[in-house]
Amino acid sequence: MQHNDVNFNKNGIEALAIIPARGQSKGIIKKNLQYVNGKPLIAYAIEAARQAQYINRVVVSTDDVEIAAVAKRHGASVVMRPSDISGDMASSELALLHVLDHLEATESYKPLILAFLQCTSPLTLPRDIDGTIEKMVDEQADSALAVVPFHYFLWNHNEDGTAGGINHDKNMRLMRQQRKNQFLEAGAVYAMMVDGFHKHKHRFFGKTVLYQMPIDRCFEIDEWVDLKIAAVLMRERQDEMILSVLPDALEAVVFDFDGVFTDNRVRIDQNGIESVTCSRGDGMGIARLKNKDITLLVLSTEKNPVVEARCNKLGITFRQGLEDKKQSLIKWSEENKIDLANTIFVGNDINDAECLQTVGCSVVVNDAHPGVKSMAQIVLNAPGGHGAIRELADLIERKGKVA
Repeated sequence: MQHNDVNFNKNGIEALAIIPARGQSKGIIKKNLQYVNGKPLIAYAIEAARQAQYINRVVVSTDDVEIAAVAKRHGASVVMRPSDISGDMASSELALLHVLDHLEATESYKPLILAFLQCTSPLTLPRDIDGTIEKMVDEQADSALAVVPFHYFLWNHNEDGTAGGINHDKNMRLMRQQRKNQFLEAGAVYAMMVDGFHKHKHRFFGKTVLYQMPIDRCFEIDEWVDLKIAAVLMRERQDEMILSVLPDALEAVVFDFDGVFTDNRVRIDQNGIESVTCSRGDGMGIARLKNKDITLLVLSTEKNPVVEARCNKLGITFRQGLEDKKQSLIKWSEENKIDLANTIFVGNDINDAECLQTVGCSVVVNDAHPGVKSMAQIVLNAPGGHGAIRELADLIERKGKVA
């Protein structure tokens, strides 16, 4: 043991997360900056670390100014890595030690625990980081790594050119239940006690323990095709997260009008008559929601004949010219015995903020104002007036099928 004198208290665990990210890679040029589902690859590791319970600081080690800028933009500190430990043959351990030495020399900062994260594993969740650290602490170990169960048969070539089993006897084909448990290194998260790491200078020292992460989160990006696969997997995860946010017992959906039913633009002819553009797809979405006996309402600050005309055509209750949308929403819910906890509000601008905070599920269109986009539980892919309502209707329908 390297830390018998340490009093472990999980409530007081604090760890430094270091994410090595070289600028050059042979498999994929600028791999760490490649976009996956709208974000650079390195952003996923930074965000997971920042959301982890036991991480109190996130540092990116890089030799690339562009990576440094992106890392800072996503909330990480940066330590620039010298060229002599930035080549293809330089180990990750050298980068980790460089960061630790730099922080101690410049800030007198020396953490107790180090979490080493790979930015090429974008499916890693905060709970995987916390789980690896917690496993090491619970087992009073010196180092830990994230793994997944491995049940495959490995082969190699013998010296005479014949095939030989590596992790099995080829003459005895055991069933999975008969084989000893084996694990594959996930390549996502490693944890270690800093003092022991300084002494041994490699990530596996002393007592090493394994944290088992779900196999569906074990994915490393090494080739171009991996980026495409990761994008699909990330979209599936995003969809699952969105479905989990939608109310299980949905009673009502309340919409703002301008910027949700429309593209937030208005056309005025020479006679001063206003017109807007709406999506027929959204009309179909409204029809599908009505078929599910979901109560629908439009609340609009503006008073405009187009609101009345569109809502009447779609058969939706509406209230417009409102000074206080939140109070109008609450009054309507009381009159109709609607539980706001089982209500979705769809908005797009800052005058929707209070309504978004009042309901159980807050939704905004993709081109919503940043002030409300940051508070929404769901940000739709479609902008207002271009199928956002249909997109939400499809999600609600999927939620019903999953339930």
